[in-house]
Amino acid sequence: MKKNSQAHLALLATNLFFAVNLICAKELFQGSFIKPFGLNLMRIVVTAVLLWGLFLFKPQKTTIKRADFPRFVLCAVTGIVINQLLFIKGLSYTYPIHASLLMLITPILITFIASWLLQESLHIYKITGLIFGITGASVLILARKQDAHAVDVLLGDTLIIINAISYTFYFILVKPLMKIYPPIVIIRTVFTLGVFIALPFCWSETLSTPWHLFHSTQWIELSLIIVGGTFFAYLFNAFGIQQLGASVSGTYIYLQPVFTAVMTVVFMGDRLQMYKLIAAFFIFSGLYLANKTPQNA
Repeated sequence: MKKNSQAHLALLATNLFFAVNLICAKELFQGSFIKPFGLNLMRIVVTAVLLWGLFLFKPQKTTIKRADFPRFVLCAVTGIVINQLLFIKGLSYTYPIHASLLMLITPILITFIASWLLQESLHIYKITGLIFGITGASVLILARKQDAHAVDVLLGDTLIIINAISYTFYFILVKPLMKIYPPIVIIRTVFTLGVFIALPFCWSETLSTPWHLFHSTQWIELSLIIVGGTFFAYLFNAFGIQQLGASVSGTYIYLQPVFTAVMTVVFMGDRLQMYKLIAAFFIFSGLYLANKTPQNA
């Protein structure tokens, strides 16, 4: 199979893994098997160990320049610690479909903030896309419809949005590093730094996890979150970006809410209420417009 075809399959699998990640995490939270920060520490630690295991299996020696180390630390804070802690915490309060849709704001914010920082022109498509994205997010937040699957939609959605903003800055911070270091080296380094930064915030919840209550179902869900939704998802996404570029890879994010919606309906008995469809329309439209280039550009 050609590498381009492999890259497309990898990106498809990445967004499927992310959707599975949302469903499995929500199931563990609802059953009180693990707390959000405890789950996050498990994700970060085990993924870091697996990445170093991959390094031992296939060494790729790259010396990190001292001048780049502060940027790696900032990437670990924004892309691993704040991003993952707030996302999982927000997910524990809100619906999986809310979390998945709100994460689509990230590419809109990346387009807008990158234009601002790099002093690029903000054409009408980008501005309209941002307005549409904000409108869609507002529809989700203001609906505030809650049931057994969501204990505090407003708080959960707010944490997801802050997480999206944090990941936006991570994406901008990591871009210069991508020109110097291989993607696998960057991912391994930020996850390793993330372990030490996240440890003080997550340690107590990890210790309070009732591991003796875990049965085969919970261990399978935990494995899917860590190995599939974190380790392989990050690797496959990096491979896709490397082979196809960021713009092509970015289009696959549209599939994530679709996968999530289908899974929540099938496995969690969720319903696709009208407000969710309206929010999806605005967010999808905003993402499309934010990445559209004017003909006279």
